[in-house]
Amino acid sequence: MWYASGMTVLPMLEIKELVKIYGSGANAKTAVAGISLTIPRGSFFGLLGPNGAGKSTIIQCVTGITQPTAGQILVDGTDVVKEYKKARTKVGLSPQEFNVDIFSTPVELMDYMGGYYGIPKEQRQTKIEELIARFDLEAHRDLKFQKLSGGLKRRAMLGRALIHTPDLLILDEPTAGVDVEQRRDLWAYLKELNEQGKTIILTSHYLEEVQYLCKDIAIITAGKIVAEGTKEDFVTKEGSLETAYLKIIEASKTKTV
Repeated sequence: MWYASGMTVLPMLEIKELVKIYGSGANAKTAVAGISLTIPRGSFFGLLGPNGAGKSTIIQCVTGITQPTAGQILVDGTDVVKEYKKARTKVGLSPQEFNVDIFSTPVELMDYMGGYYGIPKEQRQTKIEELIARFDLEAHRDLKFQKLSGGLKRRAMLGRALIHTPDLLILDEPTAGVDVEQRRDLWAYLKELNEQGKTIILTSHYLEEVQYLCKDIAIITAGKIVAEGTKEDFVTKEGSLETAYLKIIEASKTKTV
C-alpha cells in the first residue's frame, strides 16, 4: 500500500498465502502451494508458466469459480470469499475456454452478462454498441457464436468481459487462435485500456505478446512463484523474455529432481 494526500490506495489485487488442493487423502493434489502476490492498481501484469503450473487455478480462485483451500484474496480490498458478489463486480474475465452458449450472438452474450451484473437495459445497450463497434463486430453481431471465426470469438469474449466496466480485467490466452493482424489490433486496444488506468492480468504462451504488453511479470511452476519482477529485470539480464523464461523453468525442474 502507498499513500497520496493522506489517503490509502489499495492494490488492485492481493493474494496472501493462497493454497488450493483438489481431492483428499491419497488422491489429494496441490495445484497452488502458498502463493502470495500483490498487483498494484494500473498494472499490466503477466502471469507465466507451463501447462499445469497453477495459473488457471489462481484465476478461478480470484473470480470465485473455485474456493481457496487456504489463504486470502482481496480485489480492491474486497475479500473474494466473504464478499463474493461485490468482488465479482470488480473483475472481468476472458477465459481460455469458450464457456458460452454457442447458439447466442455476440450481442446476446454481452446483453446477458450485462443483465447478470444488473446494468439497466438502456445503459447496457449503449455499452454493447460501443463494444461491438470497438471490436469490429458490426457485420457479425447477429451471427451465432458457433459460426464465428476464432478471432471473432475472442473479440466477442473480450466484449463480454468488459460489459460491466470492471476495475480488473483478467485475460487467459486472449489471442489463442487469432491471426497476426487481429492479434496486433487487440494488443493496441489492450495497451489503450491499460493507459486509461485499467488493471490487466495476462496469461499467454506467446511470450512476445507478454514482452510487448506487460510491465511486471511472475513465473509460476508446480504451484509456486519461482521468479517475479519487472519486464526489464527479465529482458535486460537475458536479452529476451523467452530466454529468461526458459532458463527459469529449466532451473526449477532441476531443483525439484
